[in-house]
Parts: sequence; structure tokens; C-alpha cells
Amino acid sequence: MTRVNRLGAGLGVAGLALGLVACADGSTPADSTGAIDEKAPVTITIGDRPTPDKPNDIKAFEQKIKDFTAKYPNITVKSTETAWQAQTFQAQVAGGTLPTVMNISFTEPANMIPNKQLPDITDELKLVDLTKDLNPNVLKIVQDDQGRIYGVPIDVFSVGLAYNRALFTQAGLDPDKPPTTWDEVRQYAKQIADKTGKAGYAQLTTNNTGGWMLTTMTYSMGGTVQSQDGKKSTFNDAPTKKGLQLLKDMRWTDNSMGSRFLYNQEEVRQDFAAGKIGMVMQAPDAFDMSVKNFGMKPADYGHAALPQDGGPHGTLTGGSLKMISPKATKNEIVAALKWIKFDQFDKFTDEAVAVADAKTTIADKGFVGRPGITPLSQSTYDQYNKWREPYVNVPVKQFQGYIDSTTSLKLLPEPGNKGQEVYSLLDPVVQQVLTKKDADIDKLLSETASKIDARLAR
Repeated sequence: MTRVNRLGAGLGVAGLALGLVACADGSTPADSTGAIDEKAPVTITIGDRPTPDKPNDIKAFEQKIKDFTAKYPNITVKSTETAWQAQTFQAQVAGGTLPTVMNISFTEPANMIPNKQLPDITDELKLVDLTKDLNPNVLKIVQDDQGRIYGVPIDVFSVGLAYNRALFTQAGLDPDKPPTTWDEVRQYAKQIADKTGKAGYAQLTTNNTGGWMLTTMTYSMGGTVQSQDGKKSTFNDAPTKKGLQLLKDMRWTDNSMGSRFLYNQEEVRQDFAAGKIGMVMQAPDAFDMSVKNFGMKPADYGHAALPQDGGPHGTLTGGSLKMISPKATKNEIVAALKWIKFDQFDKFTDEAVAVADAKTTIADKGFVGRPGITPLSQSTYDQYNKWREPYVNVPVKQFQGYIDSTTSLKLLPEPGNKGQEVYSLLDPVVQQVLTKKDADIDKLLSETASKIDARLAR
């Protein structure tokens, strides 16, 4: 589906050019002086190598490296399983242990750019002819106030509501009419729990996901979590309190959230795929893991718009980007960008590569055509979708509510200052509301706001 133009409008309204607020000292970028020699021998290390439990992914990963080095014989590629984890990433940055290139979250650049933890790659991007294929609004995530670029966005998501169509049917609900408001979510959750004995609704709560999804709920209820300049928390008000009260009511009054309340992303998707959960906030890529990794029937998967309260207000958007080590030389930066273009973008600009990628994806039991959002320019994405249309193997109609929301809901960025720290400190708030019947929401939010404000002021 084509949504990049709408993304641009949404991000523009939301002010996706995040405030740049300093935090802890970081690594010093490598010396940027000196001429680039594209033919000189160079070695780069790429992160995010698939783990040993995914042999098919490893095979595809290694084949791509072979194909890349055949095209660029002067570039030697090493790989590592190093992957972004919110709790450990800044320690890796400080320790200088990062690979040449790896994926990181959209929440990181706002702090890393002013702290010189990312190299300026603006000129090198033009050299490898990559800039023109990217959505300029999404690029704001990785730009400073002078428009210089410090990373390459590769994936953009927005949060909606994943739901189990089979449980909807068993509960007497219409799977083609998912809830659009939080009041309806509560009603549907209770009906699913009463009729099927399964959790009608589940909430992410651990590894920073509790704060992440509480932020999403806050947005959908018309609130914010952080001031526009990133210097103060703003969640200790009605929208966040209403979201937490809703969770408390579903948990303790309706008993519609089952018996498990500590979930990370993979755990909740596993239980969702197993038919133990009726609804959960997720991005559309939940389909991939639920079906491919955990055996959910595609026919049982549905994805709706993020429910709203008194809205429409909007939904949280985020994503991942390729960062390059601040220690990289200019030749290493160019080699890394050539890898990023080969790995992530060639399929969008070359019909033969797009078709071959679609066929390979299907052969690997992957998915072609799953709705989502892209960081590409509109014209590039339109052409790409046209090339791949014959190979779509995803039940797109079951995402209709989500697809519609890409035109009706604003896309609101994640907290720009210390986003992962904010999420981490909000995790216990959600956990206590779901595990302690007498949890005092006002007190929890007040105490947490004080802690977060102290962090934001540093």
C-alpha cells in the first residue's frame, strides 16, 4: 500500500524534526578530513547477523554478503550478532564496541547527534546516490538543525491494534468490525474473556515496552509524554491517567486481561499467535513473527487502527535506521553506505532485484505486500509496489482498519529526549497498575514524573 505522502504530512504536523538535547558524552567521530578512494581496500563489520537458531536467515544473510563482495571486491565484510538493545546500547557506544554499521531505534539520534556519537554522512550519501530515494520528512529524524545527515532510515512503523479474528468470531464479534475507541476495546475484551476464557486484551510491560505502549495510549487520548523542547515530562495529566485507569478497570473490575501481566514484545506475540490473546497494540510487522515464527494462521490475523478516545488524535510512529560508527574513516563510511544501499534499497529501484527479492522472500516462507509505512519517496515506493503486485501473499483486506488509519490519524513521534530512559522509568508504573489492586495512579505518575524530569534536565 502507498502511504509515504501521508507520512510526510503526518510527520510535518507532528514536528518530526526532534529537539536536539545533550546527554552523556559519547565517542568522538573519526577524522573526516582526507580524500575518499572508492577503490582502496577497506574492511567493514556489519551488525545484526541472524542468531544461530535461524539457519535460513543466516544462509540468506551470508549469500547477500557474497553477492555484495562480488560487486565490490575491494570491500571485505565481517559480521557480528551485535544488535540494538535499549538497556545496553549507550554502554556499547561509550565503550567503542559497535560494528561499522548496525540498526538502531529512531529514539537514539536526537541525543547522539549533538553529542557527536554519529558521523556526518551527508556528502557520502550523495556520492553513493542514495539521498534522492529517501523521504525528506523521515530524514529529519537523522538531521541536525543545519540539515546535515547522520544516519539512514530504513524502516518506519506506526502502532495499531492487532486482533485475533478467530477469537472475535468465537466471542460473537464481527472480525471485520474491530473496535475504534477505547471504550469499545474494553467492551470487546470483556466479551472475549467471558465467551472464550482467553485474555481479551494484553499490554506490553517490560524491557521499555510498558512505557512505549503507555506513550502510545497517551497519544491516542490526546496527551503527550514530553514537552516539545524535551526538557520536561507532560504525562502527569488526564490522558495518561485515563489510559492507566482503563487498564486498571480491565484488569481488576472486568478480569478481561488474563493472568499474565509481564510481557515483552516477543512473548506477547507468541501468546497472541497461540490464540491466548484477543487484542494487543502492535505495529503491522507483528504479522510476520506471529505467522512465520509462531505458527498463527494468516486467516486469524487482523490489524486495526489504534483506538482513539475523543479523537481522532493520532498514533505513535517510530522505526529503525542504519547508524555508522563514529570511529569509521571516510572510506569505511562509503563502504558502509554501499552495503546499506545494496542490502536495503536496491530492491526498491531495480525491477529485476525487486522481483527476485519477492521470489526469495516467498521461498523463505516470508511475506510480500504486508501493509506498513516506508521511508522511501512516494514515486519510488509506488513503482516498487507495482513490480511486486503479482507476488503479494498477505491477506491485505484483514489490515483494512490499519490501512484506513494512515490517512485519518496523525503520526506522532516518540519522545525526542532520552526516549528509552523515559520508557524504562514508565515500565514499573504500568506493571504496578496491573499487578497491585491498590495501585495509586496519581502517586505513581507524580513520583515518576519527578524522576524523569531530573533525567531530562541533565
